[in-house]
Amino acid sequence: MARIKGRDTAPERQVRSMIHAMGVRFRLHPYGLPGKPDLVLTSRKLVVFVHGCFWHRHRGCKFAYTPKTRIEFWSRKFARNVARDEEVKKLLRKLGWKHLTVWECELTKPDRVHRRLNKALFD
Repeated sequence: MARIKGRDTAPERQVRSMIHAMGVRFRLHPYGLPGKPDLVLTSRKLVVFVHGCFWHRHRGCKFAYTPKTRIEFWSRKFARNVARDEEVKKLLRKLGWKHLTVWECELTKPDRVHRRLNKALFD
């Protein structure tokens, strides 16, 4: 697990590229906000999380499988990840921030992600 990147992943770079092409500026992984969001759009009070389906358990996704070995370990780890994600979203809402989660598997259809980003940014 030490080789798993936490920042600047390919899905994250793809989302950053989409938002940048829309002419919107953002900050990366700022300190001071709960959960260290992947992207922060301060002017819109919006944070964007780019979640990997495996690690964050995208419900109904084929990539959110549980490994066959050490099932108890993985179950606990995934449960902690999901609980932490929910807690972070609650804290952000209390602080007045909106949040958007982009799942890794959604990026296979970039036009859909682009529409979601456009709606979150400009509506």
